[in-house]
Amino acid sequence: MKLGFNEATCMKRSTVEQDLALCEKYGYEYIELRLDMLKDYLSRHKISDLQNFFKSSALKPYAFNSIEDINFCNTSQWEKLTELFRFGCEVAQAIGNPYIVVVPTMGDDMSCRTHDEIFSDSVNVLNHLADMAKPYEVKLAFEPIGDKRWCVRSLAQALEIVTAVNRHDVGLVLDSINLYMYNKLEDIDTIDLVPAEKIFVYHIDDCEDLELGVLDHCHRLYPGDGVIPLLSITEKLHKKGYEGSCSVELFRPEYWKEEPEDVIKTAAQKTRKFL
Repeated sequence: MKLGFNEATCMKRSTVEQDLALCEKYGYEYIELRLDMLKDYLSRHKISDLQNFFKSSALKPYAFNSIEDINFCNTSQWEKLTELFRFGCEVAQAIGNPYIVVVPTMGDDMSCRTHDEIFSDSVNVLNHLADMAKPYEVKLAFEPIGDKRWCVRSLAQALEIVTAVNRHDVGLVLDSINLYMYNKLEDIDTIDLVPAEKIFVYHIDDCEDLELGVLDHCHRLYPGDGVIPLLSITEKLHKKGYEGSCSVELFRPEYWKEEPEDVIKTAAQKTRKFL
């Protein structure tokens, strides 16, 4: 697997410019750019500046993060979502970024939705977005979120949806904390059921030892510093032959207060042993 960096890790103190420079310095092979940070970057730069950077750097773009709350949209929500999605597709095509991460909807009412409602809506939305992305040659990476507030929580549920969509340009994000937040990885062998070609993105992160329902994304830790069985996850990915990005993605407020260079350097050191 290749060392990747997700901009959520330093997003409160860093910029695209700084993340690009530091990831290049510390030997990352891929970067996952955030769409909000990308818009900020393009307020100061031209798209050609980004193109020229990637032409001359060993660092390459991998997946834009993210298009969120894709399920059960009303008309105004869908218009806003697709406007951001088209922006992502246009920039992705321009710089050779292959994936856009798409995320199911969060809400206290999601637990009231039936399995069939969620399945049908997810298949429909992913097909619509994939049709929009097709002219740009961009693929969708669908990410289940383990916490009960999201409507697609488990890897098995997400795999069922992606299998039904049955398109080469729609696959999955495997995120270690989201796998863990569903049931503390009691279903870890579900990873074995995912076809290798459907694993588009792997997010690596660890977490504190907290009960489900208390554990949240703010409790993420550097890989190897917590309780998630990352070696077991990555060994399964190795056996499948996954050779894509292993992107460290940390939403920890304490890390956001630190110098981005210190965080990016430490993340690289701690992640490499899992490659």
